Amino acid sequence: MIRYVLMRILWLIPVIILVSFIVFALMELAPGTILDAILAQAEGMTPEGREQLIRQHNLDRPMIYRYGVYMLNLLQGDLGVSDHTGLDIWTMFINRLPNTLILSFTALVIGASVSIPLGIAAARKAGSITDNVIAVFSLIGMSLPLFWLGILLLLLFAQQLAWFPAGGNNHGIRSIILPALCSSVGMIAMTTRQTRSNMLEVLRADYLRTARAKGVPEEAVIRKHALGNAWIPVITAIGTSLAAQLAGSVVVETVFAWPGIGRMAAEAVMARDVTATTGVIIMTTILYVLVQLVVDIMYAFVDPRIKSQYINSVKKAKRKKPPTLAPAAAGGTSK
Repeated sequence: MIRYVLMRILWLIPVIILVSFIVFALMELAPGTILDAILAQAEGMTPEGREQLIRQHNLDRPMIYRYGVYMLNLLQGDLGVSDHTGLDIWTMFINRLPNTLILSFTALVIGASVSIPLGIAAARKAGSITDNVIAVFSLIGMSLPLFWLGILLLLLFAQQLAWFPAGGNNHGIRSIILPALCSSVGMIAMTTRQTRSNMLEVLRADYLRTARAKGVPEEAVIRKHALGNAWIPVITAIGTSLAAQLAGSVVVETVFAWPGIGRMAAEAVMARDVTATTGVIIMTTILYVLVQLVVDIMYAFVDPRIKSQYINSVKKAKRKKPPTLAPAAAGGTSK
């Protein structure tokens, strides 16, 4: 298990290199430079000042050189400073990360508490009106664009009913309800379908019919036997949704003016801040891979068979090692 975790962590290195290079290349191909954003706000800049800015941001060097300088700084734990504001990117990221975590985990709690019961109900009543209604709502939830849904929630609950604030995080728990609901819709739809599909397969298993024949109550059959064996795909769906929310919360945070890392990334892209954009994307990539790693580790705790596979693989690796021969006794002869 430890070897598996270490290998997954080592895989972060090529992922970070590939992601950072793609970001640098895309920003290089995009029209304009950081100077265009700076000159749009600065008036009367002299040619000497312009040349100084070019040298300061290494714009007189090739993109490969700037990329190499950035990666060397990254190896030293330095994400650099923003090209636009001059603030430390690591500090900006850490200050905004808690807001994104709060939003993502709130949406996770809402999504899991709604989708799992809906999926179980749909599987238990497969082919009924209840199943069809849940399936329709799941399809609608998967099809709704988040920006459109967010605008509708703002128009209804913030403007018309005035129940919740229109944006920001300055109103306590009332500030997080609308963005969390918007973020959880896609997760509810996907996890509901995943739970229903896996519960249908489990409910048809022979050991459940045996449990019912022994007189086990139906609720115990569903809770202990059926759901316990359908957990792995459900955990996969929930973990994937959480990772996607951590890495792709740009739309929700922008619509609801939520000060998280998604909005930070959007602001950096709009300002053509290459250093800040790369730093945010690299850190969100690390978060995404770490969440997926936690999901993989949870498999071993949910399903003992997976844990035994890890243990058996280590034992087989040890058995393949050639045995060491003991040295012969001094002066002894073999017959």
